[in-house]
Amino acid sequence: MPLDANQLLTMSQAQLDDLFKASPAGPIPNGEAKGTAIVAPGISFSRAIAEFVSFFAWQGKTFDSKHGVLSNRLTHFGLNAIIAEVYKDTSWFDGKECIVLDYSKTSFVAGWIRDEIRQIGPGLYLGVVYGEKKKLIDFCLEFPQQ
Repeated sequence: MPLDANQLLTMSQAQLDDLFKASPAGPIPNGEAKGTAIVAPGISFSRAIAEFVSFFAWQGKTFDSKHGVLSNRLTHFGLNAIIAEVYKDTSWFDGKECIVLDYSKTSFVAGWIRDEIRQIGPGLYLGVVYGEKKKLIDFCLEFPQQ
């Protein structure tokens, strides 16, 4: 049975880290993905935090793989903002290949942020958010299956 966002929310930080380390970069995704913030992994109110973040702040990302960019969907209105460059590179987490979501050249607001993602299942990516090279939170992206 493939993983989903709900299962990721029940995992400990160590389990998420191990899953990220064990997963390949996968292809650079294309299209709209539902995002789930994993702010407090493995604790009882992790799902409630994720729902709050989704409704009031971040709903996901929309990738344009052909042009190597993405935009974040913000608020429950789905406003597309905060652009990032998308490319494959070495992970700050473990030195292996990942897909980098780089805001340093595209966003005044989030220029200090770097995300890394790896594919953990069909249409499912696990991500890590860094702020100035310090790991902040995890997230996942779910793409609709064709």
